[in-house]
Amino acid sequence: MNLRPRSLEARIEKIKQQITALGDLRPGNLTKQYNVCGKPDCRCKATPPLKHGPYYQLSFTWKGNSKSQFVRRRDLAVVKKQLGNYRRLRQLLDRWMELAMELSRLRLQHILTGAVSPQKRGPHPEFPRKRESSGALSYAGKVG
Repeated sequence: MNLRPRSLEARIEKIKQQITALGDLRPGNLTKQYNVCGKPDCRCKATPPLKHGPYYQLSFTWKGNSKSQFVRRRDLAVVKKQLGNYRRLRQLLDRWMELAMELSRLRLQHILTGAVSPQKRGPHPEFPRKRESSGALSYAGKVG
């Protein structure tokens, strides 16, 4: 096997190890919210208003469903770590796919350029062999 595929395989293996070490995951975005209540004489109705908060809200879409959850101030550090782990997971998966596509391309190129002789490979599935009246082999099927 070529040095390049071995290098790609090693990089993919490193990504797998990084993924297993991530810890807890949580998708979404965390925002800081300030609210206005319904009491007519409240400070949030003053000029300038002193709104209630901050309240922290986690918003995310999972399996096509949008969700929103309030996060307690005491849980902020843990939730931020989980969000960061999820973002890192997505980055690692994207990089893994880039490397895997390159590795697949190289492996296919290796197969097509002589690792397996054409006689041993057999016909392409879309182009079955057929015998000409002269006895020579030709390929039938789709063109292009």
